[in-house]
Amino acid sequence: MLQKDGFFRKRDEKRDDNLFRSSQAVTAAPSPAANTTETEAMLSNTSRKEAKLVVGPDIKLKGVEISDCDTLIVEGRVEATLDSRVLEITPHGVFQGTIAVDNAEVHGRFEGELTVRKQLVIYGAGKVSGKIRYAKIKVEEGAELSGEISMLDAAAATFNTTRKVA
Repeated sequence: MLQKDGFFRKRDEKRDDNLFRSSQAVTAAPSPAANTTETEAMLSNTSRKEAKLVVGPDIKLKGVEISDCDTLIVEGRVEATLDSRVLEITPHGVFQGTIAVDNAEVHGRFEGELTVRKQLVIYGAGKVSGKIRYAKIKVEEGAELSGEISMLDAAAATFNTTRKVA
């Protein structure tokens, strides 16, 4: 039989030992001979890594605000509000809601309000509808684009359309 006290004590002791080593590494002054690459390596370890969220094929995510997400990949169904750098909707993915992103690739379906600050790409099987604003757009043959569509830097070019690219 395991005793809880003994089991946890060993684990805590290991954790305390690791904390001690970590604090030594952080507080230790660099030697005069330390070179620049070591300092850069330490700084890169502390920098923020890309925050990526993948909503899998059988997942339904509803009624949320997604924040601090660099890349969202939608393979399932999402009903949300998003401000991100990159959005990718896969062929079976569906996004309904409001999005502001730098770049968007739509292979599946989008419905709602979409603002793309850099480039929107709608692939052949993609369907985008709603209020769409973009800086640059690429639409492949077979894609569907409908709703209120405008360029971000040319608001006068706003027009309503329902169009299937043949």
